[in-house]
Formats: sequence, structure tokens, C-alpha cells
Amino acid sequence: MKQKRIWLAVCLALALVPAAASIAASSEKDEMKARHKIEEVDLTAKNALDQLLEESETAKELFDKAYGYAVFDNLKLAFGISGGGGSGVAVEKATGKKTYMNMGTGGIGFGIGGHKYQVVFLFEAKKPFEDFVENGWKADVAANAAAGSEGVNIQTAFVNGLAVYQITDKGLMLNADISGTKFWKDKNLNKYAAEKPAEPKGEAKTE
Repeated sequence: MKQKRIWLAVCLALALVPAAASIAASSEKDEMKARHKIEEVDLTAKNALDQLLEESETAKELFDKAYGYAVFDNLKLAFGISGGGGSGVAVEKATGKKTYMNMGTGGIGFGIGGHKYQVVFLFEAKKPFEDFVENGWKADVAANAAAGSEGVNIQTAFVNGLAVYQITDKGLMLNADISGTKFWKDKNLNKYAAEKPAEPKGEAKTE
């Protein structure tokens, strides 16, 4: 009887090995995808921020004063009903701490096609930055109106602690319009990002 029990235990253990291996492989695959996404988001954010600082001297001045910033890459599609989404990262300048986030937008669209763009937020102080990161944000109206009347053209000052810029394949837009867009934390990317070795603090290109 004892030998029979041992044999059954061995058979059960052998039966569980493929399942455990499958779970481990799936977990490893998810981790690789997440880390690849993190690298992609970081690179896109760096390129967009570099482009903004090169094209706008006033944006560079605000960046130098900013507590933190966030950069998002978005693809918006319109087929009668518009919708889109993307990913981004918010960065606390003093520490280099990164929080990965998502963005999504929807509404009634005109025409058919896709529109790819980046959005850059500059935060004047700690509170608006932390509110954005921890609580998320929804642009109920055009970002220029949300930021204030000065947002009609490329922002030359913080308005309500915020400056917003939109970049397309044609360059920096005169006014940012991200109406109907929501921003929120990406729990999955932040989980894997927290396991990454600390990166040396660096500054965005400003020349």
C-alpha cells in the first residue's frame, strides 16, 4: 500500500511538471514583452522631448523650471467614430523616478484614417505632477482651453501649473488638442519597471 501511494505521488508530480513549465514560460514571455514595451516607451519619450526642446526655446525654459514631465505616444483612428490609445511615461526630474501610464481617447470623428502624435506635459510643481500620476487626468475639453486662455498658441508660461504640447510628423503644433483623452497608470509596466536595476540619472538634450 505504501509503495502504491509513493507511485501515485510520483505520477502526480510528473503530471504537474508540464503545467508548471508552461506557466513559467508564459510568465517569462509576459515579462519580456513588458520590458520591450518599457524600452520602447522610454525611447519614444526621449525623442519627443528632445524634439520639443529643439523646436521651442520657451518650452526649453519651462522644462528647466519644471518639477516633472510626461510624454505620451498616441495613435488616433477615425472611421465615423474616432478612438485611439497609447502609452507614456511621467518622470520626476529630481530623482529620475518613472511612472508608466496609458492614454485613451474616443468620440465622434470626421473622415477616415489615422493620426499619430506625441503629447508632452510639463508640470511646474510637485502637486500637479503627483495629482496627474496618482489620480490620472481627463481632458474634457481641448488641452489649450483646459490649460487656460494662454494655451491658444504654443505655451510660453505655465498655466494652472501645466504646459501642454502636441507633436505630429509635421512638427510642433501651434495648439494642443487632446479633448476626450484620459490618462492613467499602467500597473503591468510599473510592476516590471520596479524590478529593473536603477538607471543613472540623466538630463534631456537641451542644445
